[in-house]
Amino acid sequence: MHPAFDPYFTPYLDPTVLAQRYAELARSLHRTPLMQSASLNAWSGAELHFKCENFQKSGAFKMRGVANALRELASGGLPRGGVCTHSSGNHGQALAWASRELGISCTVVMPSNAPQFKKDAVRTAGGIIIECEPNLAARIEAVAREVGRTGAVEIHPSNQAPVILGQGSAAWELLEDCAARGIELDWVGVPVGGGGLLAGTGFAVARWNEQRGTSVRVFAGEPSGADDAARGLASGKIEHNADPQTVCDGMRTELGSINFPIILATVAAIHTLDDPEILAAQRIIADRLKIIVETNCAPPLAAVVKQAGVFKGQRVGIILSGGNLDLSTHQWGPAL
Repeated sequence: MHPAFDPYFTPYLDPTVLAQRYAELARSLHRTPLMQSASLNAWSGAELHFKCENFQKSGAFKMRGVANALRELASGGLPRGGVCTHSSGNHGQALAWASRELGISCTVVMPSNAPQFKKDAVRTAGGIIIECEPNLAARIEAVAREVGRTGAVEIHPSNQAPVILGQGSAAWELLEDCAARGIELDWVGVPVGGGGLLAGTGFAVARWNEQRGTSVRVFAGEPSGADDAARGLASGKIEHNADPQTVCDGMRTELGSINFPIILATVAAIHTLDDPEILAAQRIIADRLKIIVETNCAPPLAAVVKQAGVFKGQRVGIILSGGNLDLSTHQWGPAL
C-alpha cells in the first residue's frame, strides 16, 4: 500500500477484488462503446481507441463515481437529509438522477457561471440548486453550510475515495474491451479537472498491469489556463489556480488531498493545451467519429497530436468523458 493513499483503497490493491467491484457496478451502468477511426489514426499518427462515456447514464462518466459512492452509502442506511455536492454540471446531474432513483433529496451547489443548460439538467433530474460565486472556496463554503443545516451527506465530485474508485471503472472496461479484441494499449489518456477520473484511471490501470503483466501508462490533457495538475505533478505538491480561464467549464477546479497522491504515484504525464487546440480536437471528433462530446473531453486527443514525439505509432486509449454540450451556444473550432 502506498503510504499516502486513503485506507479505503487497501482492499482494491488486489486486482481480483477491484475487478469484482467493477463487475458489480456494471449492473447499474451502461457498457459504453469503443470506437475507432482510420482517418483519426492517420491524422494523429497514433492508433486510437475511444471509450465513449458520452453514452453513459446522464451523459458522462460521473455516473460511475456516483454509483459506487451511493452503493457504499446505502449499505449503511440512506441519510434522512439526503446528499449534497458542488458541481459545474455533470456530477450534479448524475447525483440528482441517482438520488431520485433511491428516493432521497439532492442539493447541488453550482457556480453562477455554470452553463444554463446544465443547471436545467440538474433541476430536471430532481436536484435542488444553490448558486454561488464562481470560485472553489465559495463552492466548499456553500456545501459545508448546507450539510450543517440539513444533515445531508456530501458526495464530492472528485476527491472522495468511493467516487474516485468508481470513476476508474471506465478505464478498466476500456482495457477489457481492448484485450478482448487482442489489443494491448501503450497509453490511456483522460482529461483532468478536479482529478477524480485521472486518479481512478491511474489506480485501475496500475492494478490491471499487475494482474496482466502489462505496462500501460496513463496521461492526462489539461487546459493551459487551468494547469494546476500539470504544475502539481511537476512540483510534487498541490498547486492552485488563482483565476482559471478556459473554454472547458468542467476543468476550472483543482486536485484534492485524496486524489493527488494517487496521481503522483500512477500518472506518467500531464500535457497542457491552449483553448484553440482543444476546440480543434473537439471539432475533429465530431467530424470523424460523428458523435458530440463536451469541450472537456478533447484535451487528451489534442495532447496526442501536440506531443507527436511521444505518441506517434503508439496504441492509445482515450476516455471521452461526456457529451453534455449546449449546441445552441457552442462555438465550434475550425474544421481541420
